[in-house]
Amino acid sequence: MQKEYPFIAKQDPEVAELLKKETLRQENVVRLIASENYVSKAVLEATGSPLTNKYSEGYPYRRYYKGQEVIDVLESLTIERAKALFGAEHANVQPYSGSPANMEAYYAFLEPGDTILGMSLPHGGHLTHGWKVSASSRFYKSVQYPIDEKTNRLNMATVRELAKECKPKLILAGASAYPRIIDFAAFKEIADEVGAYLMVDMAHIAGLVAAGVHPSPVPYADVVTTTTHKTLRGPRGAMILCKEQYAKKVDSAVFPANQGGPHNHTTAGMAVAFKEAASDSFKAYGRKVVENAAALADELLKLGFNLVTGGTDNHLILIDLRNKNLKGNPIATAMEKAGIVCNSNTVPYETGKAMDPSGIRLGSAAVTTRGFGEKEMRLIANWTNEICKDPEGEATISRIRKEVEEVCASFPVPDTLVSD
Repeated sequence: MQKEYPFIAKQDPEVAELLKKETLRQENVVRLIASENYVSKAVLEATGSPLTNKYSEGYPYRRYYKGQEVIDVLESLTIERAKALFGAEHANVQPYSGSPANMEAYYAFLEPGDTILGMSLPHGGHLTHGWKVSASSRFYKSVQYPIDEKTNRLNMATVRELAKECKPKLILAGASAYPRIIDFAAFKEIADEVGAYLMVDMAHIAGLVAAGVHPSPVPYADVVTTTTHKTLRGPRGAMILCKEQYAKKVDSAVFPANQGGPHNHTTAGMAVAFKEAASDSFKAYGRKVVENAAALADELLKLGFNLVTGGTDNHLILIDLRNKNLKGNPIATAMEKAGIVCNSNTVPYETGKAMDPSGIRLGSAAVTTRGFGEKEMRLIANWTNEICKDPEGEATISRIRKEVEEVCASFPVPDTLVSD
């Protein structure tokens, strides 16, 4: 990755120094935050391009500002690549990020006070899926479906029962901490039964869907939202995919209802990332992400860790530390000191408070980009085990930190992420 920032250093040495420190941090730690990844140098170049200078309110060939001859072609290209990558009838690539995209999808399909049925946040959902502290619960009546207390998996019979009871206008499938494949066909069947729209938030799994290692929600959902980073390995942005019949209401919900001009430099980064994601090497990457997560989960289970759902089908693992009488925050802090970066996370049927959860969440996307394989994943599991046994042991943490840096040095962050 870029280590020097000569233009910033000349004008603002303080910021340049911070950028260098963050670049080195990302290179010298094992990044296991499930929503993070590394983008290619090509994506970085696009997001740092002069396109950030241009304002482009409106849509291709229907703008409010002049000087759009390049932007119109670029956004049209990005839209076509998004549609081809996911087999979608329509794509809007202007949402600024995942949370705005979700709110814009609600705006397109709902009226204030309508009912949405989404996954409970402590059980793996996202804030914007109707959780009580989110605007999604302020403007819409929110009902939350849990996961099964015994299996920690989605119980579609429970979802169906709740849907029949609350009669939602929209059912939302998707999660931010659910490690299993979601049955989109079953969600569609329930939505049809109760006359609801089906919305899917595939932000975490979009890259796995593009790689063909997770079922796609696009054939089943009326509308699909996703970020373009995470497993998709693009810039920090988002998009909305939908049936052609909903294109006008989705587009108008994004602009002018909720946003102004798109971030053209981000659009360019998306275009590059979508082309990368259509490659054979990206498909191989997606397979390896899943394989690496499975290897990490397997080793953790052997070491006596309690994994929510007993394992994983995708890129993330949720560890319930209660059987070890540990809390998530102290362990995540100790792991960070050792150079292993993850996040503390609530677990289903949590007994602790949101700021003092009982779990940690691990993801395989970023380390797989660096080339980590099964050997390294099992090593990460053993490091995690050592830290959990001795979370305040300075000698243990210091030794692991050195081992982490040695491994990271053997797997430099690649400049180019596709080979074909």
